[in-house]
Parts: sequence; C-alpha cells; structure tokens
Amino acid sequence: MSKKRVIQSGDPTVSPAMGIAFLLVLIAGALAAAMAAVWIIARRPGRSGWTDVIWSYAIGIAGTVAALAPVSGGPTARQWLVAALAASWSLRLGTHIARRIKPGHDDPRYAELRREWGEHFSRRLFGFLQIQAAAAWLLALTIMLAARNPAPGLAWSDFAGAAVLIAAIAGEALADAQLRAFRAQPANGRRVCDEGLWGMSRHPNYFFQWLGWIGYAVIAIGPGGRFAWGWLALGGPAFMYWLLVHVSGIPPLEAHMLRSRGDAFRATRQRIRAFWPIPRSHPEEPRR
Repeated sequence: MSKKRVIQSGDPTVSPAMGIAFLLVLIAGALAAAMAAVWIIARRPGRSGWTDVIWSYAIGIAGTVAALAPVSGGPTARQWLVAALAASWSLRLGTHIARRIKPGHDDPRYAELRREWGEHFSRRLFGFLQIQAAAAWLLALTIMLAARNPAPGLAWSDFAGAAVLIAAIAGEALADAQLRAFRAQPANGRRVCDEGLWGMSRHPNYFFQWLGWIGYAVIAIGPGGRFAWGWLALGGPAFMYWLLVHVSGIPPLEAHMLRSRGDAFRATRQRIRAFWPIPRSHPEEPRR
C-alpha cells in the first residue's frame, strides 16, 4: 500500500532522478547522431572544417536542453542563466569557426589525419568523431550540473561563475578578433601572431575556452559546496584542459605551425608560453 502511494505521489527522490537519467541518455543519442552526420560531411576532402562548427553548436544545444528540460517543475532563474550562457558561448564560437571555413580546404589537423590514416581514414574518422560525441556529452553534463544546483535563488557563486563565463567568452572573442586583424595584413603572411593577447599566450583562445568551464564548476558547486553532485562539474575544465593542451588542440595545431612557419614559430615558442598567459622569466623555462 505504501509503495503504491509513493509511486502515485511522484516521489521527488525517484521521479526526477529517472527523468535526469532519461534526459542524459537522450542527449547521448542525439550527440552520437549529430557526429555521425558530421562524419558523412567530413570524410569528403575539403569539408572537415565543419566538424568543429557542428560540435560547438551541438554542445550548446545539448547544454541548453540539459539546463531547461522540465524534469521537476519549471526552469529556475539559475537554469535560465546557465542556459543563456551556454547558448551564447556556443553561438559565438560556432559562428566564428564557420566564418573561417574556406570552401574546398581541409582543416590542417584533419588533413594530417587523412594523410596519416590513408585508406582507413573514413573508418577511423567515424570512431574519432564518436569520441568527440562522448566528449560533448561530458561537457553537456557539466552544464546540467551547474543549471540544476538545487540551492534556492541566485547566490554569489552564480554571479561569480557567470562573471567568469562572460569574461571567458569576451576574452576568446577578443583573441579571435586580434588574430583575424593580424592575418588581414598582407605583410604578416609568413609571420606568427604575437600581438595583443597572442603576446601573452600562443593560444589565448584556448585558454579562454578552458576558463569558461571553470565558471560552470563555480555555479555547480555553489556557495557552500553542499550540492555533492556539483563537484563532478570540475571534470569539465579538467577534461577541456587535457583535450586542448595534450590531445586535439595545441599538439596538432603546433605541428602544422612548425611545418608552415618553421624557424619563426620556433622563436615564438621560446618567447611565449603555449597556454597560460604568464610572461616567461627565462626563455628556457618549460613551455606549458
């Protein structure tokens, strides 16, 4: 009798959890399907540039859905705040990358993979893109944890996290604008950008992209750290740092820069750190 009463009343300790689990499975399936669609596009020469565009938009859509889906009542102010930040980041980044695409030209990273994988490129690319779908799911989970912190009302941590995210979006946009202006000058064709933020870090856009995920973690953990699940949001910035610094960000891009810029880029590596915007005190210090 009591068990029947619990089921009929929609016990919040059971029903919302089931709703969250179903939502996460749904998002995982949607992201896998999105990256399978990307595979159809990117396996053809000259179209790989759309991979990062769709990946960026997919994270934004998945994060917004994860934040606002009505699992247990209508969206709170925190959910709307996090959804707006996720959508703004995704829209700006995806649109910026789309504007850089040159028809018929592959992204240098994917062009190198095409050469490296040879006849197995199509098959291996599918698996590679599904790994990216899993990465997008983890980042969407980080957004969900921030949006669904159950603390009542908005706290200082929400405003602090939002400030970090806004600063990250603005910093990344500024870095992209500075690089675009540098490349627009014909005299800079063979030079390496070291102006503005690019004189502080070789990849300031990556740094600010990573910083944004710190903002979600601040919101998820909350003012007193009482939301135990919120601590898992630290996985977002940790994973993004690993991805950008050690896997698909800096390593393949810098390999391309070495091939295309040679000694000019080697000199830049001696003067400017790869990721952290901290001036070197000595040219031989570690490069991270």
